[in-house]
Amino acid sequence: MAVSHDFTGRTALITGGAGDIGGAVARRIVAGGGRVATLDLRPAELDGALAITGDVSLSEDVERAVERLEAELGPLDIAVCAAGVSGDSLRTTAVSDAEWRRVFAVNSDGVFFANRAAARAMMPRGYGRIVNVASIAGKEGNPMAAAYSASKAAVIAMTKAIGKDLAETGVLVNCVAPAVIQTRMLGDMSEEHIAYMVERIPMKRLGQPEEVAALIAFLASEECSFSTGAVFDLSGGRATY
Repeated sequence: MAVSHDFTGRTALITGGAGDIGGAVARRIVAGGGRVATLDLRPAELDGALAITGDVSLSEDVERAVERLEAELGPLDIAVCAAGVSGDSLRTTAVSDAEWRRVFAVNSDGVFFANRAAARAMMPRGYGRIVNVASIAGKEGNPMAAAYSASKAAVIAMTKAIGKDLAETGVLVNCVAPAVIQTRMLGDMSEEHIAYMVERIPMKRLGQPEEVAALIAFLASEECSFSTGAVFDLSGGRATY
């Protein structure tokens, strides 16, 4: 793995840090000299990282994670919101109230809670980088994924809104919108659902977590200095706007 960004002296919180994308981002930041804490339901297995267990759908867990990170590692400079669930592959008529709320609680509420907590910590210091993980499904909508698609559209919209809110504070807020990525989360989807997504990628392959992490690393770095409220695609050519 090539290290292309210097994170020396920077401290990052990565939600979903025990997952494939979050873990890949954490490794890049640690390799670049940064300090990392992960927030996940299960401890992340990453040397040199502070593993915090908690539920992003609970605002108090997110706030406690920020407090602990700042107490043990130093001021928060970077927040990467990679925690997410795919939701069950269901036709719209089969989606229960509980399933809809479960997906939104993690994918939408969890991202907002982490953005809010990070912004509160970063704004007084005049510096911060927040990167949210959305999805191409949030732009185009996938069948058998109404809850997932809508929750990721919410991530895109809140990124744009929060980016504008904080535009003059030194805290930049951006998101990435990957097409289907080779992660353990695919195990929650039907083969039909996965085939639909891959078929629509002109490169005709799955993306890799390291490819997503490479873009996130730039957006989390000091080199990203004139972009906020933006959506960056990693879609193998699928994205059309």
